[in-house]
Amino acid sequence: MEVAATPHYGAPMTESVYNVVELIGTSAESWEKATANAVAEAAKTLNDLRVARVIEQDVIIDEGQVSLFRSKVRLSFKHDADADAD
Repeated sequence: MEVAATPHYGAPMTESVYNVVELIGTSAESWEKATANAVAEAAKTLNDLRVARVIEQDVIIDEGQVSLFRSKVRLSFKHDADADAD
């Protein structure tokens, strides 16, 4: 039996701890841009972002038309134990 290879994202994550946050990004254009907006906003204040997973998508409807795309994104970033000590 052949086993499928697991995707590899950068260096192996040995003995690491990660924090997880959820953000909702919005865009008048698409879910992709809503997701990118959430990641860009997180990158302003969070260091060492690792993975973003879209966990929910929805739209706001105004007068029968889609007016806003929303993506709920779960982001992980490497835990900084030194920051907790401050």
